Amino acid sequence: MTITRGVRAFATAALLLVALAACSEDGGATAPPATTSAPVVTTTPTPLTESQVASAAAEAKLREFYETLNLLRQDAARPISELKSVAISVELTAQQHLVRSERRKGRRQVGNSQIAELKVQSVSLDNSDPKAGKVPAVFIDVCWDVSNVDVVDKNGRSVVVANRPDAGWTRYTVSNYRYARDPSGAWRVSGGEDLKKAPCSPAA
Repeated sequence: MTITRGVRAFATAALLLVALAACSEDGGATAPPATTSAPVVTTTPTPLTESQVASAAAEAKLREFYETLNLLRQDAARPISELKSVAISVELTAQQHLVRSERRKGRRQVGNSQIAELKVQSVSLDNSDPKAGKVPAVFIDVCWDVSNVDVVDKNGRSVVVANRPDAGWTRYTVSNYRYARDPSGAWRVSGGEDLKKAPCSPAA
């Protein structure tokens, strides 16, 4: 009986030891940390105002205006009608007269007039009476640079006067006479007025 009790006690103790060891192993195991992904933040750009859209369209048209004039004054074979895509009203008439006059005299531009600085001064979106000229308009100050421009006659001799300024400021009016139908694509340079202010630095 003593041996039996001892065996049982030993067996019971062994079972308890195994159970405790198992519990210890289970309790010591740690679960891997849960992974979390950072939230994706999306930003919605602020839409442009009508004035900002008009300013951008007018600025682009004014740059195209300069490019078109350079091409027409450099190449007499180009049709003067190209001016209608960039100018309107009194500015169209003035530039048509200038280009025709130079061509009659056999004169040709060498080099490009450049925009050194461009500043939008104000925007008006008044479209109350297009027939009376009350149309949306953007007023833009441009400092032009003609330091690399020459005008030559049919013999290749320069006709530029010695005291011609290399740079100066002009305030342009860029208007849209078809704003109701084409608010972004119908902008044209409609007028310009020279300003008395210090010239800017030459274009880069």
